[in-house]
Amino acid sequence: MFSKRKTTTSIKNCSDKIRRFAALLKEADTVIIGAGSGLSTSAGFTYTGKRFEDYFPDFIKKYGFTDMYSGGFYPFEDLCEYWAYWSRYIFVNRYMDCDNGTYKRLLELVKDKDYFVLTTNVDHQFQKAGFDKHRLFYTQGDYGLFQCSLPCHNSAYDNEAAIRQMVIEQNDMKIPQGLIPLCPKCGKPMSMNLRADNTFVQNEGWYCASERYSDFIRGHKGTKVLLWELGVGMNTPSIIKYPFWLMTYDNPDVYYVSMNYGEAFAPDEIRKRSICINADIGETINQI
Repeated sequence: MFSKRKTTTSIKNCSDKIRRFAALLKEADTVIIGAGSGLSTSAGFTYTGKRFEDYFPDFIKKYGFTDMYSGGFYPFEDLCEYWAYWSRYIFVNRYMDCDNGTYKRLLELVKDKDYFVLTTNVDHQFQKAGFDKHRLFYTQGDYGLFQCSLPCHNSAYDNEAAIRQMVIEQNDMKIPQGLIPLCPKCGKPMSMNLRADNTFVQNEGWYCASERYSDFIRGHKGTKVLLWELGVGMNTPSIIKYPFWLMTYDNPDVYYVSMNYGEAFAPDEIRKRSICINADIGETINQI
């Protein structure tokens, strides 16, 4: 339906684009934020470089990992080593305070609007910044939740206490055997509540958030809406990007804004009602 040619903006045109967006945002009563990993990266949650090297020097030395994300897929020796890695991974990305202020500044811009957030991020940063949890839909899970690895049932469990204990008690890249999380119903090992394969559990909270988002979309159909896409690439475009394009295409009162360093674009079919800003999200938000 949409052409493949990208409509992008150059850095030298960013100031004009930002002014146009600021005017749109000021006038907008309804804002739907679509957030991807680029937003958290801009907020300081980098998975490579110094941050990775500071927290995983032993795993880097042993296995030659180059980033946190890919390391999570490694077939570790056993569950003790697996959870030593993952407990650190979860701790630094979910429970440590790392946000450089980007999420809080974003909240300041929309807190007086009728807003909703759709995100593929799993790091809980929207809630930590103060966003209303009833206006959030985390489609891909949450680092802060365990689920049965089978799964034998559709429930998810808060993992903060377990993760913190694993981080404290791990030694020589392993956690004690007794800290391996097990399903309370079937006794099988637990896993992360992340959409990585067909075992992902969509629990009651997930369905409630999905319904709230659907109700929000239905309730604002045919009205003036600002669709604000932040840090969304092409890994899972069917969740945020394509639906945002379609909503813009179908409703002449909808405007689409894409902010993503190096990946902000829109199809020609909605170009006249789109603003694409290829720049760091945090720096862009600071200028609004």
